[in-house]
Amino acid sequence: MFARWGRFVYRFRWVTLVASALLLGVSVIGVLTGGQLAGNGGFGADLEAGRTARLVAREIHREQPVAVTSGMTLIFSSSTLNATDPAFQSALEAAIAPLKSDPRVAGLTTPYGVPAGEQATFISRDGHKALVIVEFKDPSHKSEQYVNEVVAAVHPGLLTVVATGQVPLNLAFNSTLDSDLQRAEYVALPVTFLMLILIFAAVVAALLPLGVGLLAIVGGLAGTMFLAHFTDVSQYATNIVTLIGLAVAIDYSLFVVNRFRDELSSGATREEAIAIAMSTAGRAITFSGIAVAIGLSAMLFFQGTFMASMGAAGAIVVAIAVLYGLTFLPAALAILGHRVDWWPRWARRIMPALGTRRPAGTGAWHGMAMWVMRRPWFALIPALVVLIALGTPFLQLRMASSDVDALPPSNQARQGYDTLVSDFPGWNETSIEAVAYYPDSSPFTTEHVGAAYDLSRRLAALPNVIRVQSIFDIDPSLSRPDYQSLYSGPRDSLPSPMQDALATGAGPHIVLLNVLTNQPYTSDEARAIVRAVRAEHLAGGQVLATGGTAEDLDIVNFIVQRTPTAVGTVIFVTYVILFLLTGSVVLPLKAVLTNLFSISASFGALVFVFQQGHFSRLLGFTAQSIDPSIPVILFSLVFGMSMDYEVLLISRIQEEYQRTGDNQAGVAMGLEKSGRLITGAAAIMCAVFIAFGLAQVVIIKSIGIGLAVAIAIDATIVRILIVPAVMRILGRANWWAPRRLAFLHRRLGLSEVAVPPRLPAREGV
Repeated sequence: MFARWGRFVYRFRWVTLVASALLLGVSVIGVLTGGQLAGNGGFGADLEAGRTARLVAREIHREQPVAVTSGMTLIFSSSTLNATDPAFQSALEAAIAPLKSDPRVAGLTTPYGVPAGEQATFISRDGHKALVIVEFKDPSHKSEQYVNEVVAAVHPGLLTVVATGQVPLNLAFNSTLDSDLQRAEYVALPVTFLMLILIFAAVVAALLPLGVGLLAIVGGLAGTMFLAHFTDVSQYATNIVTLIGLAVAIDYSLFVVNRFRDELSSGATREEAIAIAMSTAGRAITFSGIAVAIGLSAMLFFQGTFMASMGAAGAIVVAIAVLYGLTFLPAALAILGHRVDWWPRWARRIMPALGTRRPAGTGAWHGMAMWVMRRPWFALIPALVVLIALGTPFLQLRMASSDVDALPPSNQARQGYDTLVSDFPGWNETSIEAVAYYPDSSPFTTEHVGAAYDLSRRLAALPNVIRVQSIFDIDPSLSRPDYQSLYSGPRDSLPSPMQDALATGAGPHIVLLNVLTNQPYTSDEARAIVRAVRAEHLAGGQVLATGGTAEDLDIVNFIVQRTPTAVGTVIFVTYVILFLLTGSVVLPLKAVLTNLFSISASFGALVFVFQQGHFSRLLGFTAQSIDPSIPVILFSLVFGMSMDYEVLLISRIQEEYQRTGDNQAGVAMGLEKSGRLITGAAAIMCAVFIAFGLAQVVIIKSIGIGLAVAIAIDATIVRILIVPAVMRILGRANWWAPRRLAFLHRRLGLSEVAVPPRLPAREGV
């Protein structure tokens, strides 16, 4: 099938190129007219905390004079003046005077315009800083477009000012992600081109994979932006598309171009070379693309989080990379022919040995494979010990949703937030909203009021709870029976403070109990409070919890609960695909197990670096718990990428085994003919991933470094030592399958295609 496809592309090569150009044009239009990418939060709306938040929103309707939907916090400071000094106040009010007439600003709150009891939260503990809350009329995604203009209108004079809060932090994430993507491209593309030059020793051959990579990225971005018309697509999806698209497309192109060059150098015509390249490398990259897409599909099991959109985006770009690898690339090769090997004469004099082909049965890769297979246990056991040791830090994994700490410490909005939390009283408190919910009755019966009162006192006694704010702490002199009497009777006659408290703290079926703690919202102590709240019981009602800590805990639990199903399904489907590729039930098992070792090593590196903080100063990040999405994303990518190399290597080994009938010779020759390419492809992938490891947002940085570590381990310890050792130990059992499965494999016609017979050479081809 693939040989016939190669001949078809050869005969219609110009039409194929025109079709590729049209697809590129459609892709560019798709990028320019795509949907709006979503943020990376708000995806847990269907979890318990999200449902509780919607219940509170339905039950309590707070009246606001202005519909404020976004805002920021300005921190004014002086090294000499106190915030209560008249000179400080005058300078602050003069600084924000332009904002009072700005039509985009809905309101300003300063320390000098709030009640005396609230002023303490607007002035820092050392007295030299003051806060101004700026409220915008527009939602966050719109106010991000002009927030810098608003900040620029502030002239602090004697003071210094830093902007932080919702809108500046959102803008910081968005702009940092964009700059990370640009930086990665600026680093990855030239480095990749130089490495391709070294691998091919030919300029044209080096340019082709790079071109396919760029085409795949544009197509992947178009598909992702098109997807954004119908569902929420994370901002991170564009980074994943670029990272995966560039790595996979170059990887696939590398194997197709190399096989085409090999066949041409062996005397094949262009048509024969294209047919053979498609029947071998083309077949391998198709199965490899399926394997990578299956790995990425693990993220689709996490609907309700931003990972699902990243998995879909990754699968789209892999499919497009395979499409261009089977269409545009062979068509271009068919037109170029021997010109694909063009290399300037002066360069050949400088590097004459590059690109030369050694006789069969020689070379470092062949020698290494033979050395390992002569002493397989000696190579296998130390390699496994090293992989297990590298994976042990993963046993200390602690997951928590990423927050402001995901931004680099040098980011001004993050620095402002750190100042806000550390220097201003009350801003370091975490609020956990407990909800006493009576779905079928009113919370204002005498019995229910008493039960909610008791609940508020039990929650206030929990460890690490500072206080509980509710409708039961308005007047310290009132007792439980007093509240029962007041709230169970007519509420129109209640004092104004009580009526105000009821308007914002209770509804037809709920009573809110705001539990405050000074522990970070992702800490174990704050999570323990959420669990304690949810463990409470009310006769005839329920006790619910929402807020940042509850959302974080729900997302972690959601991911942990679905991970076994996602991993098990991906492994099973990958096993089936590898069986269809090889016709063996043994090799897929070996592939899955060795890939799991590679993944464990990369996970260990993830915890060692990003959670434990090793190299944090060098890499420019703050040590923190691992975002629960990162292990899932890393598993999906590493499993797919590792299978990518497994497919490409096993395909070549199988080809040599079928040619010679000798398992040991097939392994050695397969490694000899693909080892150099796999090493080169792995080096290119590592370069691409390290370029993303230079990112400033921790999620992208950790994914890039984790992938680089995994691919480096996979291309060295696994491919050089474990694969030949295991295949030598198993011998002919590598290729075994039960009779019925072997028959099914033959019936499906998926066996390795024999090299097509060559046509007589024709002039000009």
